[in-house]
Amino acid sequence: MDNHIKQIAARLRGLREVLELTEQELADSCQMSVEEYKIMESGEQDISVSALQTIARRYDITLDVLMFGEEPKMSSYFLTRAGKGVSVERSKAYKYEALASGFRDRKIDPFIVTVEPKDEDVPEHLNSHSGQELNFILEGRLLVSLGGKEIVLNPGDSLYFNSLQPHAMKALDGKPVKFLAAIM
Repeated sequence: MDNHIKQIAARLRGLREVLELTEQELADSCQMSVEEYKIMESGEQDISVSALQTIARRYDITLDVLMFGEEPKMSSYFLTRAGKGVSVERSKAYKYEALASGFRDRKIDPFIVTVEPKDEDVPEHLNSHSGQELNFILEGRLLVSLGGKEIVLNPGDSLYFNSLQPHAMKALDGKPVKFLAAIM
């Protein structure tokens, strides 16, 4: 995980330097604190996909460039075989497998997300980002904290929501949860 985070941090720093922006200017343009941005660029802590997506959208680059360092090339279709999507483990608790990383100009970012169970004493980190999100549970049970409500999702359940609402996810029953996430 640490190597992936450091690579993402280096790409963030490179983007900022190419655009000749200060940390403060980039943070302000993406409506985040400069402290939050500096932590992301340091590579010392997990970086949320929602924060990366905010930066990617603001600077009109694909999320793949920040997450994986690759520019999508396909424009008519892109096939991802089972278990073969470009993968990044953001932390011990979250693993993302990109399902359309090679498709250019896509309107959604689909992922298979695996959430590992975590210690009950670890506080939830709420995410918030522009757009909308769909989560469809494939395996396990997931507790979603969304806008002050707690919703339990079981296999086959889906949740579509405005992702500006603060949200967090937690695996239940001490088992991993796997779901399809489409972030628009």
